[in-house]
Amino acid sequence: MAKDAVYAKDGTIDYLGNPAKKRKTGTWTACYFILGHEFCERFTYYGMSTNLVLYFKHQLHQHSATASKNVADWGGTCYITPLIGALVADAYLGRYLTILYLSVVYVIGMALLTLSASVPGLKPTCYGKDNCHASHGQSAVCFLSLYLIALAAGGIKPCISSFGADQFDDADEVEKQHKSSFFNWFFLSINTGGLIAASLMVWIQDNVSWGWGFGIPALAMAASGVSFFSGTRLYRNQKPGGSPITRICQVIVASIRKYDVEVPNDESLLYETKDKVSAIQGSRKLDHSNGLR
Repeated sequence: MAKDAVYAKDGTIDYLGNPAKKRKTGTWTACYFILGHEFCERFTYYGMSTNLVLYFKHQLHQHSATASKNVADWGGTCYITPLIGALVADAYLGRYLTILYLSVVYVIGMALLTLSASVPGLKPTCYGKDNCHASHGQSAVCFLSLYLIALAAGGIKPCISSFGADQFDDADEVEKQHKSSFFNWFFLSINTGGLIAASLMVWIQDNVSWGWGFGIPALAMAASGVSFFSGTRLYRNQKPGGSPITRICQVIVASIRKYDVEVPNDESLLYETKDKVSAIQGSRKLDHSNGLR
């Protein structure tokens, strides 16, 4: 069998650092574990965050405006931290290790949040169902856990979908078609996890307890990490390619210096190398586009 038929052509490697074999790594067999991780992680995120304003109001005894502001600040942090996660993954750790390490941080944050809502001494003192008062220390534990979650969730967000795409070789037409189907299932898992969480966990938090309301998502996040780790031997991994900030600066400088260069009709002349992969380790060639000429 030809070498090209044995190994993936996009430069991916297996968990041992060897070239990824097409029959033993990647494709849907690996993606089932990634989809399981995403479903559980989104269930955890929305199950914990959907009712957070009420938790701040009734358990931490915050004014409505303060509670809303704190949730908005926390949510904004969740959408800023992907910049950190993407940089770390692309430049240093790679997507697999970034997702794995931050999943552990996520579980720690969820466990700490569950303890802060259920363990005497850590949970606020309550004089009725919606009449609770939290000390400064109890509030600090709660916010520490939430920002650990924000760091982890934000770091995972930019990596997990790209890591799923890494499991399909663009040089293989069959696998390339399957990649589109993967993203359909990926977003289905996100929305299904969010729907179940927003429906079920809010009811549990309102009618059972906040301990269970946070504890069940914590268990789901632990299951998420187990699901992801279980597929280690099957994954295809892209090597870290160095800081993307450096490459962005290079593109800006090159575009200014070459603003008047005529674009050739032969797209192969656009590349710095005639090989099938990019000259930058861990990166791929981008398809030629007439956009942004």
